[in-house]
Amino acid sequence: MLTSAHAASEEVLVTASKRGPDANLPVALDVADAAGLASRNVANLTDLSGTMASVAIDDLGTARGIANITIRGIGVNSSIASVDPAVGVFRDGLYVGMNAGTLTALFDVAAVEVLRGPQGTLYGHNVTGGAVLIRTRQPGDAFEAYGTVTVESGPDTTLKAAVSGPIVPSILSGRIAVMAERDDGWFTNRYDGSKFGADSRYGVRASLRFTPTPSFEAILRAEHGQDNGDGPAGQNHAVFARGSFDFSIDNRGRAATDWTEASLDATWRIGGGTLTGLAGWRSVTVPWAADIDSTPHFVFHTRILNIEQQHNGELRYAGEFGPASFVVGASYFDESLTYIDERNFSPTFRRTGGGQGYFQSWAGFTDTNWRLGDTLELDAGLRFTYEHKHSRISRVRRAADDLDGAVVVPGEGVEGGSIDAKTLAFSDSPFLQSWTDLSPRLGVQWTPDPDTDVYATWSRGFRSGGANFRTSSLGLKPRTYEPETVSTFELGLKRHFTGGQLSAALFHNHVGNMQRETNLADPIAGVQQLVLNAGTADLYGGEAEARVDLTERLAVSANAAYVNGSYAKVVEDLNGDLAVSDADRRMRIPRLAPVSAGIDVTYTMPLLGGELASRAGYRHRDGSYYNDSNLGRLAATDLFDFRIAYTPASGGFGAALYGRNLTNVATWGGDTTLPATAAFGYSGGARPTFSPLAKGRSFGLELSWRN
Repeated sequence: MLTSAHAASEEVLVTASKRGPDANLPVALDVADAAGLASRNVANLTDLSGTMASVAIDDLGTARGIANITIRGIGVNSSIASVDPAVGVFRDGLYVGMNAGTLTALFDVAAVEVLRGPQGTLYGHNVTGGAVLIRTRQPGDAFEAYGTVTVESGPDTTLKAAVSGPIVPSILSGRIAVMAERDDGWFTNRYDGSKFGADSRYGVRASLRFTPTPSFEAILRAEHGQDNGDGPAGQNHAVFARGSFDFSIDNRGRAATDWTEASLDATWRIGGGTLTGLAGWRSVTVPWAADIDSTPHFVFHTRILNIEQQHNGELRYAGEFGPASFVVGASYFDESLTYIDERNFSPTFRRTGGGQGYFQSWAGFTDTNWRLGDTLELDAGLRFTYEHKHSRISRVRRAADDLDGAVVVPGEGVEGGSIDAKTLAFSDSPFLQSWTDLSPRLGVQWTPDPDTDVYATWSRGFRSGGANFRTSSLGLKPRTYEPETVSTFELGLKRHFTGGQLSAALFHNHVGNMQRETNLADPIAGVQQLVLNAGTADLYGGEAEARVDLTERLAVSANAAYVNGSYAKVVEDLNGDLAVSDADRRMRIPRLAPVSAGIDVTYTMPLLGGELASRAGYRHRDGSYYNDSNLGRLAATDLFDFRIAYTPASGGFGAALYGRNLTNVATWGGDTTLPATAAFGYSGGARPTFSPLAKGRSFGLELSWRN
């Protein structure tokens, strides 16, 4: 299904098959092109949540930019850097290895593709729920320039601009894009009446496109950005009512991201096919601090440091052999990760710990599509993966008890200065882990007419195992966990008709060795989190998306999904009662919202030689449990938004007015349960929680210019 501002008949480039834009994989796929992203005021991936069936893209909120993406009930629920995602994010073909720092601002983006269901054959590990593919705009042979200035409630001011064009005509072209934002804060902290949520960020991306011959193309990209601002607006539900935006904290905390990345993408049309090579490097540092107790007193403050570097590489060849089209290739990924966890319970008492790891993955893959006549196609693929992980961990403990060395914190007291990761010895438990995996895919596609596709697929993917870098409870040794597998059967329909299109799918997911990140209150450590293989689970459901052009100017697009899931077998304690029983098996799967739906109504009309486009949207998502004990809960949401934009026909100035969350619904990214004591705000009513709030109602004005 195409999620574009344009009519359904317009073509949008899709690259998910890795066999070229004309390949038609039997897969549930959404595409938001540049026009569609603009029409929905998409500033980062979370703004796409609810616009696609079964897709929830959430910011966990403990620190800005930590992705918790769930597709068809498959996702993660953690800010632990060593926990791998279940939905992989790829930027210009290269995998982003850590959830922290993933949700940076989107700027100068050509399209976002979202694939639902396991994508292990073509995309490797950690895509058991699906994959999100971000494609940035590339340099072209024609001169292009644009800029936008947006002022939103807060105030939150954003500048975006790009310029592109030939350097050596027909041989070398270049593009540079920039983004800068200053947010003065949407919230009010009742502790001192100050504005809260301030943030400043910038990003710059430069790219070169080299085309010395018609058969060869290489694109070099480099990007750097920073983000720095207040920590989370933590609401304690023992003190303030759910549904309000009230909170009172004595520690502003911090949320920051510093990233630098570079990639080279080369294609060479040779031997009737296309040889593609990808290579990339990414370095990201994510320090954050938070008032976990979410009270106006110093009870439990934390500071975290994530440092990650990764290298990616892929070489593949795509071509045709008679009635068959195929892709075959190999990939490589390595990642080094340092994680520091500092817990402060008073100005003089702190606990420290963390982990370091080096992870590698090698894979070979192939996927082939056979055309059996004019109406029937078969698709089969297989990926072999070898992974190796080396982890070293230091339990969270009192600095005085850390005989291997303590975290040195320069500055005034534990609330100031910076964390020096080099001074902490990670020697509690060195772990060496390795796995091999086969991820197959089988599919059949029937095309009775040019406008109808019916398909059935079975696919399998795996999510990496590892070691928990956040071991915080006394008496517990660091532990490892094994890979998780997801096998999915899917039956789908795609139908184009005059003035619209429809897609629908039924699916069943079987999760083996299901990984869970349990989140329980701890009277000594504040919160303890165990990462474990809980057992097996089954999830099933259906989804549908449609777009109808009611008139030449009026269109309606809608999506709806239902997902149900439960544990089939549980082998670990999920509810914290220190026993494994049917009570654990009856726990509901976190972040699984049974019903979600959305609708957009758009109307366009000519105006002053250009176009005036208006859109009104509605998104619904059922409530869901936040943690495995089912004590924390995420709110059901009904969100309304709109946009009215004027775009000139052939360049010049444009303007847009928009609004988000018009009914001012309060939502929170997590609902961590805290110890039920007076220090954490407990008075016999609701349980204390750490619940980072998201922004409420906001309005914005955007002014733009394009050559």
